Amino acid sequence: MATTTKQDYYELLGVSRTAAVKDIRAAYRKLARKYHPDLNPGDKSAEEKFKQIQEAYEVLSDTKKRQVYDQFGFNTPGQGGTPPQGGGYGYSGGAAPEDVHFDFGGFDFGGSGAGGGGTSFRDLFSQVFRGQNAAREANEREPGSDLEFQIEITFAEAMRGAVKKLSITRLDVCNVCHGAGVQPGDEKVCPTCGGTGQVTQVSGKMRFQIACSRCGGTGRLHTMCKNCGGEGRVPRVESLDVRIPPGAQTGSRVRVAGRGNAGLHGGAPGDLYIVMKVEPHPFFERRGDDLYTVVPVTVTEASLGSKVEVPTIDGRAQVRIPPGTNSGKKLRLREKGAPSIRQPGKRGDQIVEVQIVVPKPEDERVRNLLKELSKLDPEDPRREIFSRATV
Repeated sequence: MATTTKQDYYELLGVSRTAAVKDIRAAYRKLARKYHPDLNPGDKSAEEKFKQIQEAYEVLSDTKKRQVYDQFGFNTPGQGGTPPQGGGYGYSGGAAPEDVHFDFGGFDFGGSGAGGGGTSFRDLFSQVFRGQNAAREANEREPGSDLEFQIEITFAEAMRGAVKKLSITRLDVCNVCHGAGVQPGDEKVCPTCGGTGQVTQVSGKMRFQIACSRCGGTGRLHTMCKNCGGEGRVPRVESLDVRIPPGAQTGSRVRVAGRGNAGLHGGAPGDLYIVMKVEPHPFFERRGDDLYTVVPVTVTEASLGSKVEVPTIDGRAQVRIPPGTNSGKKLRLREKGAPSIRQPGKRGDQIVEVQIVVPKPEDERVRNLLKELSKLDPEDPRREIFSRATV
C-alpha cells in the first residue's frame, strides 16, 4: 500500500517552530475560517484541508503532544501495531481522555503496522484527540486582549489633571450572534452522529466511541455567522471620556477596565491602557516629582540679598536670595513641584537655580561705579582655582 507523505504541522499552519500557543491559535482560526466546510460547500479539497488544519492544531496546541512531535515527527515511538510489554495496551500519555470509551476484543490492531487493512491504531488516537479538542475548543472561554492608546497632553493638563474625550476602535461582541459565532436560529441535528455527539470507530477487534469530528461533539450543526465570519466579534468605534489624574508624565498609563477587545465564547474583555505623552514646557523642567526652573537676578540682588518673585504652577511665589549668592546656586521651594501620581496628595519641590545677569556698562556713571567697586573689593575670585590646579 502506498504511503502518503503528511505535511509538516508547522508548515501547514504557517508558523515557526518556536511559535507561542497564542500565535498557533490565531493561525489556526484564520485558516479554519478560510477552509470551513460551511463556507466551501461541496469542496472536498477544502474539507480535507480543514481536517488537516484541525489535526495540526490539536497536536501543536497541546504541550505534551507538541514535545513528542518536535522530537519524533510522525514517527512516534511505539507505533506499528505491536502491543507493549506486559500483556496490555495502554495509552502512553497517562490516563485515557475523558468521554472516550474503549472496547478491546483482542489485540488485532489492524492497520499497516499489524499487517491488516483499515485504520491504524495511531490514526484512531489522532481522531480521538481531534474530536475531544474540537469540542473543548468550541466551548473554551478566552479573555480578550488589552489595547494601548497613546495621547498627547499639555503640561498644564498633566499638572492639574483633565478629562479627555477619545475615539477608539476595539473588537466588540457581535450584535447578531452575541459572541457565539453562529447564525441564530439556524441549527440542525448532525447527520453523522445523529445528534449524540459521538461516533464509533472500529479497527480489527477494537471499538472506540469518540467525539464526532463534524459537529465537534456537540451533536448540532450551525451555520457560521455572516456578520462576524464566525469570530463572534466585530470592530467597533467607541467614544469615551478618560480622566487623566494630576501628576501624569510621559510614559505613565491610565487603565480603563473592560474597554479592551471582547473575549471569545463569553470570555472577559481586556482592558484599555491610555499612555501619556506630555508636551515640554519652556520654563519648567520635570525630574521625577520635582520641577526645575532658572530665575535671573541682578548683581545687586545677588550681592546684597533680596526677595524675588518666581513663577510656580500655582502662580507667583517669593524666594529669598541670600547675600553673596553666586550664579548657579539652587534654592528649594517646598511642595511647589508636580503632584505625585504614585502618592496622591503629595507633591515634589520646585528647585530654583539663580542666574546672575551682569549689567552692560553702556552708561558712563555705571562704568565709574563698577571701577570704584573693583577698588573697594579687589578680591581675585580665581585665586582658589589656581591653588587647586597646581601640579
